[in-house]
Amino acid sequence: MSLVGTVESLWRYPVKSMRGEELDEAFFGFSGMYGDRLFAFRSTAAPKGFPFLTGREQEEMLLYRPRFRHPERAGKPPNLSEAESMVPGINPLFADAADLAVDVETPTGELLPVEDPRLMNLLPKRTGAGNVLTLLRSERAMTDCRPISLFSIQTARQLGEEIGTTIDKRRFRANIYMDLDSAEGHVEDAYVGRTLHIGPKVVISVLERDPRCKMITIDPDTAECNAQFLRTVNQIHDNKAGVYGATLVEGIIRRGDTIDLA
Repeated sequence: MSLVGTVESLWRYPVKSMRGEELDEAFFGFSGMYGDRLFAFRSTAAPKGFPFLTGREQEEMLLYRPRFRHPERAGKPPNLSEAESMVPGINPLFADAADLAVDVETPTGELLPVEDPRLMNLLPKRTGAGNVLTLLRSERAMTDCRPISLFSIQTARQLGEEIGTTIDKRRFRANIYMDLDSAEGHVEDAYVGRTLHIGPKVVISVLERDPRCKMITIDPDTAECNAQFLRTVNQIHDNKAGVYGATLVEGIIRRGDTIDLA
């Protein structure tokens, strides 16, 4: 194995398409990052193959701030240490729903439980008359394609140079931001088909490059769109930036952990 970098930051998105939260450490399981995309809103106006309301349809979703009501219980499975102590290592369980309750701060500062009907009434502003939203909850992270997304800060820096501005890495909504031992971006593309050993235990298989969509055009602080971000990624990088992965060995990842390429 060769050391290729460190974990720059970890990000979790309790509600699909809403603002993310930065964590010092997180549990990564076979189904994804613990508590990531735990909730999502299903829309009757969306295609059956992708039935969610997202920032693609309503950019203002990124201004909503979800947070776990009991953050001390939401970082890792409650029986993790006991499960890991059993040979050969038992898969831990998710916490009870009450321990993973989520509240959402609206752009106006109101704090509502994620299941509150008032929240659903605020969301479908531009999805058309007759659209019905339903709250979904799943212990399998409701990501678009693969369980985990990884992105290097070098890639963000290079894209910024190509566009002519400083890029906020949060546009790319990754779970693991990597600081790689390279001056160039898109180095992570070469990891596809290989495995990353992160920290003392976690092993992630890098599956494919990450195809991008309108989400990267949305400013995470203002919800304003700039099509140049997606246009540049499309024209120069085959519409891909960052990579997708899946967990092969479960465990805790912490900010600053080493990343080794096998």
